[in-house]
Amino acid sequence: MVLPPVIFAALAAVFYIGMQREDPDALPSAIEGKPAPAVVLTPLEGKTPFTDAELREGGVKLVNYWASWCAPCRVEHPHLEALAEEGVTIYGVNYKDQPGNALGFLEELGDPYTAIGADPNGRMALDWGLYGVPETYVIDGEGRVVLRFPGPITERVMDSQIRPAIEKARGG
Repeated sequence: MVLPPVIFAALAAVFYIGMQREDPDALPSAIEGKPAPAVVLTPLEGKTPFTDAELREGGVKLVNYWASWCAPCRVEHPHLEALAEEGVTIYGVNYKDQPGNALGFLEELGDPYTAIGADPNGRMALDWGLYGVPETYVIDGEGRVVLRFPGPITERVMDSQIRPAIEKARGG
């Protein structure tokens, strides 16, 4: 008799706390401000994967999770290419994809990645707290995650979140 009201009260409290967040639609990130998780990648044919050591050496870089089967990844791709043309280092992680499809995607749309590897079974993605693709992380020169952005990068996102995070990672 007492259990149903207790369960209701607990759920009501959880919902109330959730609604008090600054942005109730934002997905929380457990790794922002912390060292980036380990990099464990499988090479894609003809591509050089990035290493854990490269991720932690100086300079700002982005880590972008993507897949050929992901429609929003196609939407964000021109923005990644623009960042690469500006000199931003972008490391790609091809997520749960067929290697031939991934390489075809890059051949069709261009390859903005400084280095790229595959996460065929999603193990690395679990360590990074990936919610889905596309997802992009801004990493500072010490290998710390400055920003985790879930979803496709659009022009608005570039201006409001990605570029400010890059400046913050540069110490600006």
